[in-house]
Amino acid sequence: MKRSELLARLRHTARWDVVVIGGGATGLGCAVDAAARGHSTLLLEAHDFAKGTSSRSTKLVPGGVRYLAQGRIGLVREALAERWLLTRNAPHLVHPQGFVVPVQGAWEHLRLGLGLRLYDRLAGADSLGASRSLSADATLTALPGLRPDGLRGGIRYLDARFDDARLAITLMRSAEALGALTLNALRVISLLHAGGRVAGVVAEDGESGERFELSARVVINATGVWSDGLRRLDDPAAPPQLAPSQGAHVVVDRDFLPGDDALLIPRTDDGRVLFVIPWQGRLLLGTTDTPRTDLPAEPRPLDAEIDFILTTAARYLTRAPRRDDVRSAFAGLRPLIGGTGASARLSREHLIQVSTRGLVSVAGGKWTTYRSMAEAVVDRAEAVGGLPPRPCPTPTLRLFGAPTAPTGDVYGCERAAIERLPGAGRRLHPAFTLSEAEVRHAARAEQARSVADVLARRHRALFIDAAAAQQAAPAVAAVMASELGWDAPRTHEMTEAFHRLAEGFR
Repeated sequence: MKRSELLARLRHTARWDVVVIGGGATGLGCAVDAAARGHSTLLLEAHDFAKGTSSRSTKLVPGGVRYLAQGRIGLVREALAERWLLTRNAPHLVHPQGFVVPVQGAWEHLRLGLGLRLYDRLAGADSLGASRSLSADATLTALPGLRPDGLRGGIRYLDARFDDARLAITLMRSAEALGALTLNALRVISLLHAGGRVAGVVAEDGESGERFELSARVVINATGVWSDGLRRLDDPAAPPQLAPSQGAHVVVDRDFLPGDDALLIPRTDDGRVLFVIPWQGRLLLGTTDTPRTDLPAEPRPLDAEIDFILTTAARYLTRAPRRDDVRSAFAGLRPLIGGTGASARLSREHLIQVSTRGLVSVAGGKWTTYRSMAEAVVDRAEAVGGLPPRPCPTPTLRLFGAPTAPTGDVYGCERAAIERLPGAGRRLHPAFTLSEAEVRHAARAEQARSVADVLARRHRALFIDAAAAQQAAPAVAAVMASELGWDAPRTHEMTEAFHRLAEGFR
């Protein structure tokens, strides 16, 4: 539907059962869950779907192997179960990924082997495949480009990888298919109260400035790292509950580690793990864990974070990646539940809180468990809003476009329709698979409203190669102009805005 039609529906709906604020993983999951239960559902996103943390992850759907050492068995069990559901419900987006952990001592080999066998046992019927020990030669075969110095062998196990922003867009389409209304570029500027209870929201269209007063039986705050700010719209005295952390990543060419398996560096100088993952024809290296007291809309990797990633990777790779090799560098903010100590030890679990006025807020969590988080949130929202309690159908709900068999095409069953659009065979830049038809599809069916919406989230060009994405921007802008009716000054403005954004990724 055109944006004008979506806004017309918004104007003509007197009241919603559920209003979800925030178009990241958690908010989109809540919208899918609420709509699937039959509740009239509206989701509002201030910028673009998955613009923040949800498009800037490490591109993994892990069962949480690193939480075993912390004894957090419950979190691992939940993540393993949710990982399995995602591979079944979104086989076009979530795929098994082999990981190899190199080891340099007999004790380390034994310890890691025992830990991964426990990981296998916890997965049970949800396992993607058993872990196994590798000799030094087999480890080097699995990880061509790994330094052989002191290598005693390795452990190989299976987890899953995905395209985070594409999964978010798929959740948006799934919610729409279930009857929800989802809108980006609509910022909630205040909450409505009646009888001492939250009764709706006031939202402003970021494009026209039009304001909407929207009534709701229950409002869900799923705004990630900005959750505390929205809670203070309900109660100015609400204490903070988040301790945000930044995770940075860099992307380099695939030839630094050309095999199909990912490398897991089991212990970095700051006590974390570091991944080197094949993704989108490149290698993704990350991540860091840096506390942040500010909340920039466009967080940037710190110089120290980039140096840390490259230096750590250089200890394991025969050819050390340098700054000149970085194709793109990006950072995301994690909404960690507050506490004391290093951010690496803060909770990755989620927290649901209901204010005295009935605002339902959810914070924390991670992509792997977005569905179970949403189920718990909507259960609580039904009680708060006096909605009829209904069973959650999402464990078996196949997401929009899901094919009957796994595929490497993120569009799944939609590919045939895209290929019928004008420009299906015309790629817009030799470095990317992006076609003119895919840009048209993004504007017509996926609510893309800017060049960045296409090159950062509908396609991942900005995250794959920032300089090449800048080169592709004028061609993308021209197609978007023909779809959205931009005049020449608007087209130039959108192109320049993307260039400025991309400079921060270079």
